[in-house]
Amino acid sequence: MEPAATGRRVLVSGASRGLGRAVAQAFAANGDRVAVHFGSRAEDARATLDSLAGTGHVLTGGDLADPAGAAAVVDAAAEALGGIDVLVNNAAVNVRHPLPDTPYEEWVAVWQQHVAVNLLATANLSHLAARRMIDRGRGGRIVNVGSRGAFRGEPDHPAYGATKAAVHALGQSLAVSLAPYGIGVASVAPGFFATERVSPRLDGPEGARIRAQSPFNRVAAPEEIAAAVLWLASPAAEWASGTILDLNGASHLRS
Repeated sequence: MEPAATGRRVLVSGASRGLGRAVAQAFAANGDRVAVHFGSRAEDARATLDSLAGTGHVLTGGDLADPAGAAAVVDAAAEALGGIDVLVNNAAVNVRHPLPDTPYEEWVAVWQQHVAVNLLATANLSHLAARRMIDRGRGGRIVNVGSRGAFRGEPDHPAYGATKAAVHALGQSLAVSLAPYGIGVASVAPGFFATERVSPRLDGPEGARIRAQSPFNRVAAPEEIAAAVLWLASPAAEWASGTILDLNGASHLRS
């Protein structure tokens, strides 16, 4: 059965602020009901919830690095919404750790953190949500938030670049696996975009250099990335399943 275009049950991981908030707002404005996931930023998540258009939205907190925590988040979201039609894997960590400057013990810990949150949590949430979609028999959508850094390289954040490349590959494997069940899986690969976390960099001395990465001489707004996520989750985007959609303002071109 063709997935609905509106009125869907949507779980957005890492939705307390930044891109996750913009994604939650885009789905809510579309007429969908959203489960706003947060890890530790409960107050920010409440602000996201309060900003959403419509009714029936919920908060669900939990540590996605813990497989049991990921299962609890999906269970809570599905119970509150009555199911899950769309999963957006947005939660991620991105800690600076250039190899020449990072002690080995810190290096190991940072890599373990990135793998646990960026990759394994994405895989676990995808399994949990997809199994519900399969059992319901009406298809669904999974959209992963990857990164331009998976292709361009991240010298100061190598674990981030590596885990985002793995997220892209995971999405393509699941796109093939889940298509017979009417579940489309796709990824977005954003370049630099403006959030609260990076505003000091954009407002500081390196801001001009960051904006100059794109020939448009700017960075993206979170709403631009969210609009692409919303489309990839739509019925019209079924034939885009398996894609990795570059959203970087021509700052990094590949073919």
